[in-house]
Amino acid sequence: MTPTTPPTPEDRPGGTNYPEADREALARMARLTPRADPRTHLPEVAPSRIPRHVAVIMDGNGRWAKERGLPHAAGHRKGAETVRLIAEACGRLGIEVLTLYSFSSENWKRPPDEIEALMQLCIAYCKNEREKLIDEGIRVKVIGRTGELPEAVQEALCELTEATSHIVGPTLCLAINYGSRAEITDAVRRLAARVQRGELAPDAIDEAVIDAALDTADLPDPDLLIRTAGEMRLSNFLLWQISYAELYVTETYWPDFGVEGFCEAIRAFAARDRRFGARPAGRSPSSLRRGC
Repeated sequence: MTPTTPPTPEDRPGGTNYPEADREALARMARLTPRADPRTHLPEVAPSRIPRHVAVIMDGNGRWAKERGLPHAAGHRKGAETVRLIAEACGRLGIEVLTLYSFSSENWKRPPDEIEALMQLCIAYCKNEREKLIDEGIRVKVIGRTGELPEAVQEALCELTEATSHIVGPTLCLAINYGSRAEITDAVRRLAARVQRGELAPDAIDEAVIDAALDTADLPDPDLLIRTAGEMRLSNFLLWQISYAELYVTETYWPDFGVEGFCEAIRAFAARDRRFGARPAGRSPSSLRRGC
């Protein structure tokens, strides 16, 4: 992500050279993080076309290590470096939320030594990255059944989230021991308990009520879901939240993904026509049937 010539004052939030949608997007970004400057770092994408929330299935760490004759743990360590780069890039681009599928509830099926390495990497990340995240103005949120994690991991995550809880800035959301079906199940149980206590009428349960019961209740839904390493599946990740997200799959392994790969995903997202079920303007049903 190579910086270009800085925009003129007219190209800043509220400047006369921007469409209203872009001015509003820039103003929203500026309120969240003064460091956001997408027109410098990604000038070919209109600010209003930059996603607010990007979710990532970080796949390929093990294959990256295997192809180099290294243990899987080396791939995970290299992948943690990519996390740092992408999180910092999100702040510069004005992306509000980055959600990373860090450890799924199915990952407990992996070999014990790999699980232990992942747990130790999580602890090290929380400790080593805390001051950097604070300096970058990034708030950390954790979703998933964290109560089932080892106590030392729980403590490290708690310390990190508490240390960044005061920050009003972009959010790094870590999905750890997370599975979407489990999240939805837990939400339904909470709502059922409220109904049982007489706090909630069954007829009052709608999409908004369910959404508010999920772990991501305080976050906007993802606009873009990126999956690295070429797999074409969702892997039980944010199934409720990504209903209208755009999907981007790359063959690149996560450790090699990098900022330029991330920016390419943003460019692809910005070029798409998000219709949310509506018909493209100016196209009749007959033209759609003809494939026009």
